[in-house]
Amino acid sequence: MSLEKELQQRSNNKCELCGNEEYLSVYTVPDVVENELKTALYACNICVEQMEDPETIDANHWRCLNDSMWSEHQAVKIMAWRMLNRLKAEGWPQDLLAMMYMEDDTLELAKASGDGEAEEDKVIHRDVNGVILEQGDSVVLIKDLKVKGSSMVAKQGAAVRNIRLDHENAEYIEGKVDGQQIVIITQYVKKI
Repeated sequence: MSLEKELQQRSNNKCELCGNEEYLSVYTVPDVVENELKTALYACNICVEQMEDPETIDANHWRCLNDSMWSEHQAVKIMAWRMLNRLKAEGWPQDLLAMMYMEDDTLELAKASGDGEAEEDKVIHRDVNGVILEQGDSVVLIKDLKVKGSSMVAKQGAAVRNIRLDHENAEYIEGKVDGQQIVIITQYVKKI
């Protein structure tokens, strides 16, 4: 059975966040690398747009989280927690967050996006020119780099696509160079 069919069955053909029955699609939780069914949910285009673009968030739309935050499915809990943290300034989401229970491992996955951290505590990754790097960005190496623990040399000018950020160290990103997953220091990359 396809992922979409499984999610349709699991959600009863409704958005797992707000209950909308129109314009539904599979949404994969960003910043989490795990099993597809555990990290995917069925969501309407209104929820997806607001999850991906903070400028479009309508706080009243997210009052639906009062119900969906109790879902038994990990992906739904993670996105409910993240959206409640993004809306903390509204007041009412703080009450829901105080009531919400999540297993420690699920909470760690929810925190992977940086939601819930104070702005000054967030780890910000910057390339050699000071441009902020985001999860999934593409960068190019600005010099030849010897890869520790191997004889490989990552060549200057090599493109690294779909990078992953180290959430504990602003100096490190991960990406594939010549098919090998490596850790790269941000001072040696430039955002494409």
